[in-house]
Amino acid sequence: MAEFKVLIADSRYDSYAQEESVLEPLDVEIVIERSDEEDELVKQVADVDGLIVNLAPVTARVVEAMTRCRCVSRYGVGYDNVDTGALKQKGIPLVNVPGYCAEDVSDHAVALLMDCVRKISRKDRAVRRGEWDLAGVQKVHRVSGRTFGFIGYGAIARVLHRKLCGFELGRVLVSDPFVPEETIRNAGAQPVDFETVLRESDYVSLHAPLLPETQGMIGAGQLAMMKDTAILVNTSRGPLVDEAALVEALKAGQIACAGLDVHETEPLAAESELRSLENVTLTDHAGWYSEESLVDLKTKAARNVAEVLKGNPPPNLVRL
Repeated sequence: MAEFKVLIADSRYDSYAQEESVLEPLDVEIVIERSDEEDELVKQVADVDGLIVNLAPVTARVVEAMTRCRCVSRYGVGYDNVDTGALKQKGIPLVNVPGYCAEDVSDHAVALLMDCVRKISRKDRAVRRGEWDLAGVQKVHRVSGRTFGFIGYGAIARVLHRKLCGFELGRVLVSDPFVPEETIRNAGAQPVDFETVLRESDYVSLHAPLLPETQGMIGAGQLAMMKDTAILVNTSRGPLVDEAALVEALKAGQIACAGLDVHETEPLAAESELRSLENVTLTDHAGWYSEESLVDLKTKAARNVAEVLKGNPPPNLVRL
């Protein structure tokens, strides 16, 4: 019998070679649970020493069923699917994998922005329909000299800022109450409040965590503050934006365009009006992905658990 048992609760990946290479040398039995159902997790977690979880719900019931779990490691940065209060009450540390996809998400944010600016997807669809000479119909504005606004200035936002420098923007505005103003200024940006970012930016990019106080932070009132030529990009969390309000703003021309990799409900609901709008670019929460980031993510998620099983302090500890 192996010394340790680790459950991987995940329905996304075909292979777990990275996890196996990290954990098996520690005499770990690895169990794969493909179901995202709470009842299945409750059955499986009773005797595990570690849990690596993707999107499956780690509810209070699941946590209560744990009798010897020493660590919960979340694939990725966010942990919306984890009952952090239940973990805290039981004294089980939660760890994540910060920074693994900063290059990839920032690349995706640039791609969404430029698709909206240059109207690549819209032109592609029009050309396929046989249309041509679309300049007068789909007006495009130069990026140089424009104002870019960050809401949230963590690791991904800072990498994105680095990549935007070549566009010779006029100003870069940042709203993040948790980042010192000096840090923002030293990065070549201007610290401002949330409303100033919305009112003065030509492009607004969301990089805030999903918390009770940030859910729906972009609603009808906030969209009304933005320029009618503004572009909104969200590669962070879908529920930061009130989707119904965004649909109405896009239909009414309150803002020009949106680039969304994340959505209030995922997969995007079949009845979502976003699907029928020309002035929105939609992707499938894929900003995190590259072959390189995938290897990094899986290796580090397993390494988090391995360090705890060795008796070391939990790396990448989430403060509960």
